[in-house]
Amino acid sequence: CVSEDADAADRQKKHSLNPHVELQFSDANAKFYCRIYYAEDFHKMREEIMESSEEDFVRSLSHCVNWQARGGKSGAVFYATEDDRFILKQMPRLEVQSFLDFAPHYFTYITGAVQQKRPTVLAKILGVYRIGYKNSQNNSEKKLDLLVMENLFYGRKMSQVFDLKGSLRNRNVKTDSGKESCEVVLLDENLLKLIHDHPLYIRSHCKAILRAAIHSDAHFLSSHLIIDYSLLVGRDDATDQLVVGIIDYIRTFTWDKRLEMVVKSTGILGGQGKMPTVVSPELYRARFCEAMDKYFLMVPDHWTALGTNC
Repeated sequence: CVSEDADAADRQKKHSLNPHVELQFSDANAKFYCRIYYAEDFHKMREEIMESSEEDFVRSLSHCVNWQARGGKSGAVFYATEDDRFILKQMPRLEVQSFLDFAPHYFTYITGAVQQKRPTVLAKILGVYRIGYKNSQNNSEKKLDLLVMENLFYGRKMSQVFDLKGSLRNRNVKTDSGKESCEVVLLDENLLKLIHDHPLYIRSHCKAILRAAIHSDAHFLSSHLIIDYSLLVGRDDATDQLVVGIIDYIRTFTWDKRLEMVVKSTGILGGQGKMPTVVSPELYRARFCEAMDKYFLMVPDHWTALGTNC
């Protein structure tokens, strides 16, 4: 009949506009569910940026273990693939919605950077999923929203790791002399104390690329009202290299954060004269970029002209 044809057309239209894929399967004991957010977009992006195949990616995700994130204060649950290639982070519902709104811009930015050979240090988000099950024997059930990202330090042993935001408010970690330095994620104030005697020198070419990437990435994030991201930095003494990547770039400047910024900046709760912990996306970007420029010092070489600013 005509109405059934119209309903079928509507369902087809809805399916064609829905970028997410849902899978359900079951065994004798439980029903399982998986929603793959932006399935085709993530698939295309992984083909652009990953050297390994899609089959390798799926194989890695099929074997995961609990993972303790060093230095994390959010209380989020983390997992890692057994081959150590990928990190999985449990996402609260509001964070999922925030990313879903941001995702189309993210895909465009990352694929554009790859195709145009534009430097970026955003740690790559490779997939977002909702998985769940319901046990038919005891009716227990569980749902998880998971974000899959690259492990920046895969295949490396870091002697020191820093989480840098460009802020000096509550950005110091007391180190335990009984612990290896690599077991503690250090913060901005720790880095400033360190570079007073042992600066982080990088070559002029590397400094120029790093600066361009950080400024471009931070501008992109601030244009989409993203705040609270960090530059994760690892020192690999075996290769004498620094490994860097911007992480935690999901949190948006929501109305409650606007209110918190206004209240703290007025000094109503004390601490007047200090920059509030929560600032607008544009202020966060400016502070972040300025700090990262200062943290990494350029070593001039014979290619660097006198008086050149990098």
